[in-house]
Amino acid sequence: MNMSQETKSDSSKKGVWLLVLIASLGYFVDIYDLVIFSIVRINSFRDIGIPAEDMRTDGEYVLNMQMAGLLLGGIIWGIIGDRYGRIKVLFGSILLYSLANMANGLVQEIHQYAWIRFIAGIGLAGELGAGITLVSESMDKGKRGYGTMLIAGIGVLGAIVAFYVAEHFNWRNAYFVGGGMGILLLLMRLGAFESHLFKQGEEQSKWSKGNILMLFNNKERFLRYLYCMLIGLPIWFVVGIFITQAPEFGHALGSPTTLSAGEGIMFAYIGISLGDIFAGLFAQMTRSRKKAVLLFQILILISSFLYLTSTGITQAQFKWLAFFMGLSVGYWATFVTISSEQFGTNLRATVATTAPNFVRAALIPSTFLFEFLVGKWGIIHAGMGVVVLLSLIAIFALSRLEETFDKDLNYWEE
Repeated sequence: MNMSQETKSDSSKKGVWLLVLIASLGYFVDIYDLVIFSIVRINSFRDIGIPAEDMRTDGEYVLNMQMAGLLLGGIIWGIIGDRYGRIKVLFGSILLYSLANMANGLVQEIHQYAWIRFIAGIGLAGELGAGITLVSESMDKGKRGYGTMLIAGIGVLGAIVAFYVAEHFNWRNAYFVGGGMGILLLLMRLGAFESHLFKQGEEQSKWSKGNILMLFNNKERFLRYLYCMLIGLPIWFVVGIFITQAPEFGHALGSPTTLSAGEGIMFAYIGISLGDIFAGLFAQMTRSRKKAVLLFQILILISSFLYLTSTGITQAQFKWLAFFMGLSVGYWATFVTISSEQFGTNLRATVATTAPNFVRAALIPSTFLFEFLVGKWGIIHAGMGVVVLLSLIAIFALSRLEETFDKDLNYWEE
């Protein structure tokens, strides 16, 4: 290799790692904006005049609107990513949710709040899937796990920053900070480049691009898509039920104090961040993403049962258990990476963007099942039953997927 070729190669490697940094910071802002409502909900509702007795139901209303935005946005950005490019999603999604979060700092009543969270949800849906798709297609197939590992490991730290910003600033300013960070990140993205696999495919007119119906008109492809989503089922149940409903679980376990869900979320996200890094490293060492996900399913069951059998749990114990549970569900990036690697270039962004948002939405039926079982078994045994069921489903789905660790991604879905 001559000097000019070496220089070009070094420049290309630097460009790829710049993409990783840009995608990581984008996901950082994405997670900040995703969780900020849960953190500032009480203070913001109090300021806009929501009665205390309505805060729980109004909170569910706003969160459901945000979730609806995530579902719709997942489809929109996935199609855009496969038809027009991954870079356009990275620019468009962060611009939309940054402006929406700034607008959230100006709301005066509950319906404004809900609709702006809906718009923010649309924007938030595109960031992770597009980032992981872009990085996966741009890196060497044996090393792309390092890139996606860093995206998630750095990204979920946004939840910790959101907690501290909300602790030290007014809730309106917390929204302005999130929006401002996104606008600043847009300037960094001016030097980002498009995936070479996508650019190669732009000239391919015979392939259908970003056609979400292709995921449903072929049985084998539909099952592949379904199994991808099922391996992520336990993640949001652990965070959305075990951590978020910590006061209720603490009461059932005979805790001497009311457990703080806010602190639990912060420690859980620290665990998720480290878990994403560990999952990526484990997959690289074993050259298997499936083995990494299987290990984490076992950790989910261990950490959940430790939590649900901690009679007399204290806040200090809960923080460590929240960290352990967060660590055990820290295969989020690995799950999205597996999903993206299962499909060809003309559907990859659609799958990588819709799958995580459909998994988030799967918390709704999981919650209904949990609430049904609470009435029959009590909150502790209901939690045990649902987490075991979800992990068993995830393990079964994992067994049906092919290993994609060093799979060549230069192919198309017919």
